Amino acid sequence: MTALEDDFGWTLGVVFRAFVKATNAAVGDLPGGHRGYQILTAATRDQPESQSALCQQLGIDRTVMTYLLDDLERASLVERRPAPADRRTRLVVATDVGRSRLEELDLRLSHAEAHVLSGLPASDRETFKALLCRLAGHVNELDPVPSACQAVQDIAASTT
Repeated sequence: MTALEDDFGWTLGVVFRAFVKATNAAVGDLPGGHRGYQILTAATRDQPESQSALCQQLGIDRTVMTYLLDDLERASLVERRPAPADRRTRLVVATDVGRSRLEELDLRLSHAEAHVLSGLPASDRETFKALLCRLAGHVNELDPVPSACQAVQDIAASTT
């Protein structure tokens, strides 16, 4: 153990680092990595009303989203279709290949999460996740992060 074990920031950082490494290993071969997974999940399960709505939902800049969607489309995982009500609006829809790939990725990510949480007894894992979700929701209400890009910029700025 270390003198830092009681330091909240250090412990969060260690857990976050382990989670990022595990999830990168699980979805690293997917175009866009974890962001690509989030897009594929939303396109499969949420079916946002437009590409713009998808950007807002995931907190991804529109320019970045375009590149991510291009890569996912080239991999035959999603396609952009004109919306029936407004042909200028594009819907992002998962393909059959994309839905199948999502099932595989869900399994891989659950293994990655289990790996990170393996230091806790099984009975504590759900409690830990529930508390963390509650805390994240509270913190985000106090200081909302408009996008994942902004969150990364905030972290980078605090380390310089």
